[in-house]
Amino acid sequence: MQSNSVTNLQKHDGTDSTTQHGTYSIGEASKMIGSNVKTVRYYDEIGLLKATSYTEGRHRLYTKEDIWRLQLITTLRYLDFGIDDISKMISGETPVDKALDWQIESLETQVSTLTNMISILRQAKEHEGNSLRYIHDLVNARTIRREKRKQFINETVVASNFLDGIPPEWRTSFLYFFNKYIVNQVKISAKHTVAWNELQELICDPLFIADIKNDAEFLFFNLIHRPQLDAAAWVKRLEGIHNRLNTALKQKLSADSPIVQAIVEDMAMLYENSEQSMGKKDFFRIFAKHSLNPTTERIERFITLCSILSPQFHMLSKGNHLLLQGIQWKLEHM
Repeated sequence: MQSNSVTNLQKHDGTDSTTQHGTYSIGEASKMIGSNVKTVRYYDEIGLLKATSYTEGRHRLYTKEDIWRLQLITTLRYLDFGIDDISKMISGETPVDKALDWQIESLETQVSTLTNMISILRQAKEHEGNSLRYIHDLVNARTIRREKRKQFINETVVASNFLDGIPPEWRTSFLYFFNKYIVNQVKISAKHTVAWNELQELICDPLFIADIKNDAEFLFFNLIHRPQLDAAAWVKRLEGIHNRLNTALKQKLSADSPIVQAIVEDMAMLYENSEQSMGKKDFFRIFAKHSLNPTTERIERFITLCSILSPQFHMLSKGNHLLLQGIQWKLEHM
């Protein structure tokens, strides 16, 4: 377990939990944490916190250690952490410091959103007799529509020279998921507007462009020189892989499961080319080298902002993480 994992943050009553013989029913446990039976049962059902033992009648029993973890979960939920984030912190999959950074960024976005909304309402209040129309016009002026988002991305790609030398159809493939889930998004809220404004600033940062290009050169730029499939067919297969990853996530499959490993194999096949200059073994070998490079803060912030803008992109990100885990497992067992 990592040194900054949740277990090292725990505070007990001075007695090792392994020496405690008392257990508590689910009703008693829920009262001790100021919650209800339905919530505690839900945490058990989704695997966030399973009961330590059961009565002969199969009623859940909780130890003092379980109570502490339930209290911790309640506290993190109060601070607006998601269930998945809490699960990863408790398991040690996500370092606590990293999770706290992500949550701080998320809350800062919410603060900016609320500040923006308060500003609109205060300005509208000054226009007595026509406040509702003023609100509509002001929000409409601040909202960046799909056409403007598309124009911004096209102009930024051209100005950055990022995709120079790449055939137009492969440029579209490279931006496919970003265009589908972010640029072409129809529903825009105040929170989305704040996230998009920050995303624009990030995308205009030359350091971010360098990060993306460095990341893309790993496989994508290699692929387009001698492709096995045309761009449209490649994207269609890639989208099928991500749909399968979404299903695996919903089923809570592990990285070493046969289904996830089959997805890993199919992902490797996407990067094989007609001249076989990069087969599956090469894919895993190159990926092993690439995976050693840490994700930059700019890339992480990009993923966070896109996840705020689109639940589908958030699932795409989670699917990529499961794929990464699956490939790492594959590398360890080759």
